[in-house]
Amino acid sequence: MFAFDGEALTTALAEVRADNAQGEHYLPDVLPILREHERTVQAYELSDQREMLQINDRRQLADVTAVAQGQIHEHHMLAGVTIVNPAATVIDVGVEIGPDTVIAPFTSLHGATRIGNGSTVGPNSTLIDAEVGDQSTILHAYIKGAAVGDRVSVGPFAYLRPGTVLRDGAKAGTFVEIKNSDIGARSKVPHLSYIGDADVGEDTNLGASTITANYDGYRKHRTTIGSRVKTSVDTTFMAPVSVGDDAYTGAGSVIGEDVPSGALGIARARQTNIEGYTERRREREASQSEPVEKKN
Repeated sequence: MFAFDGEALTTALAEVRADNAQGEHYLPDVLPILREHERTVQAYELSDQREMLQINDRRQLADVTAVAQGQIHEHHMLAGVTIVNPAATVIDVGVEIGPDTVIAPFTSLHGATRIGNGSTVGPNSTLIDAEVGDQSTILHAYIKGAAVGDRVSVGPFAYLRPGTVLRDGAKAGTFVEIKNSDIGARSKVPHLSYIGDADVGEDTNLGASTITANYDGYRKHRTTIGSRVKTSVDTTFMAPVSVGDDAYTGAGSVIGEDVPSGALGIARARQTNIEGYTERRREREASQSEPVEKKN
């Protein structure tokens, strides 16, 4: 590989001759010409010949990518990061990782992702332009454009979308999707929930299948949930709506009005039991299945 001063190269090329057995012009012939013009010619010996690998097809691109990825891994491991299986890990050059953090297999870290000290990421996790604090755990999760604080637990099978903030000690558990929401310190969204466009206070627990219905068909609306709130399973918040501190919701409730602090919000129909329903249903089905007698 050659690197030239452009003006000097242009001058030297004008003096290159094809007076050789092949009758061809050779680029190396410019070197003695440059010396004759009292220009400096120097050689630099590479310590790693792989730095001169060329890319002419997808196979060579993969080879060069593997070399570059190995250099990135080496940089992080020498800085105190544990990469359990480098061959099954992808890390972009701009990613920052603190010491004593563990990157488990089949993890991909992309863009401007930053991870603090002593955290565990993976296995099977993808982080894109994400921030993760110290001593947090990311397991089987997909995180894009979200900020995760210190001592936070995410996953397994969680999806944090852009604009999401999990404050210190918070949790986003199994099959949880959070979008453009601020989850307060030590608050938990343990499982099977969608939280979109919401602000949640501290020490709140959102029960299984808690949903913020943030879209009315025309616009997005926000839900505000206070601190120390406990929602029962299958609670749906019809935004815009707010829930005060220390409030509760009843299981299976669709909350469409504000719940005051310390109150219990219930919105569901009263249960009705129909006695003998199964027997009457069977009789009706039997009568419908009887053959119809044909008349001559």
